[in-house]
Amino acid sequence: MSLFDQVSSDIKTAMLAKDKVRLEALRNVKKYFLEAKTAPGANDTLTDEAALKIIQKLVKQGKDSAQIYSEQNRPDLAENELAQVSAIESYLPKQLSAEELEAELKKIIAETGAAGPQDMGKVMGKATKALSGKADGRTISETVKRLLA
Repeated sequence: MSLFDQVSSDIKTAMLAKDKVRLEALRNVKKYFLEAKTAPGANDTLTDEAALKIIQKLVKQGKDSAQIYSEQNRPDLAENELAQVSAIESYLPKQLSAEELEAELKKIIAETGAAGPQDMGKVMGKATKALSGKADGRTISETVKRLLA
């Protein structure tokens, strides 16, 4: 079952369970999926890889919004945003722990033969492809900088 079909099925389940937060979050996800499917050149298809990228983007946006709401002393809005993020995050693959990420990056650094900060581009290119969906880009970047320094 594709991610698109899974989200559609889960929308029905959320409706029956009267889970308003999850329902709202999943409808938002499906809206972005439909926009991607109907975009020029998409040929009315959405790969699971593209769907995962959309979900990652929505999770990042939700966390950023929640942080802004917290800074502006609006805990009610931040709480709602984080609840929606947690509903969406269930569709992402398991995230790597800091130790697992560091171990993977050390392997990639060894493969590319990177020697210092000047080789960060080489490492990041390979790392973002290999760890896509398993770790946040910012976390990967910070870890690579630390390991190459």
